Amino acid sequence: MYMKVFLALKGISIQVKDGSIVALLGANGAGKTTTLKSISGLLKSEEGDITYGNIEFNGYRIDGINGSKIAQLGIIQVMEGRKILQHLTVEQNLLVGGHHTGTKMRNKNLDLVYHYFPKLNALSGRISGFLSGGEQQMLVLGRALMANPKAMLLDEPSLGLSPLLVNEIFHMIGRINADLKTSVLLVEQNAKKAISIASYGYVLENGRLVLEGSANDLRNNEDIKEFYLGFSRGGARRHFSDVKHYKRRKRWLG
Repeated sequence: MYMKVFLALKGISIQVKDGSIVALLGANGAGKTTTLKSISGLLKSEEGDITYGNIEFNGYRIDGINGSKIAQLGIIQVMEGRKILQHLTVEQNLLVGGHHTGTKMRNKNLDLVYHYFPKLNALSGRISGFLSGGEQQMLVLGRALMANPKAMLLDEPSLGLSPLLVNEIFHMIGRINADLKTSVLLVEQNAKKAISIASYGYVLENGRLVLEGSANDLRNNEDIKEFYLGFSRGGARRHFSDVKHYKRRKRWLG
């Protein structure tokens, strides 16, 4: 609840199994980012509170503790919009991400980041504000890795990127998950890309959970195809102007 007035989420329940990628789908305003901020502890910075229910991580209840403590437990949120420290170099940004780890772990994780993102190694001395959008997205993912995460909360990693860069970023997310067994909760409006790497997914609408299932089930769901993947019931791809997302009654509302 924001400012003790606006109830953004209403009784949702989601689970991210250890080492899995879970997609959280929904339109703008559905409550996806609020869900991530509730988990990471950033909700309080926006005058928000969890008024009912609880959030657990590895059997430990984390709602009510501050965001820095949650980060130290291994839950790292990568916020929408590629939030970087633009006046610092690439490497300085990365080192900020590992500030709570020891020197040995920080150096190890820096090598790991440069292994996954060799372009960042080549740009390590560049002022980060001069990076391209794709390079900045690599930087925020790399900075998250510097914190030695057990779970990463990714908010719209494809936002504003070209299709080629989107493919590269999602490939790296899948690779990090497979290699490091890092759990991922992925908020993404590009439903096709999200469920291409996720094993399970949830759909939020107006702050409520309306649908969940395996990635394969969601991929074959008629409503998901029509409202999120752009296919008609017959399987043909529809033109954007023909898809009126909220004019027809979705089957999950029936």
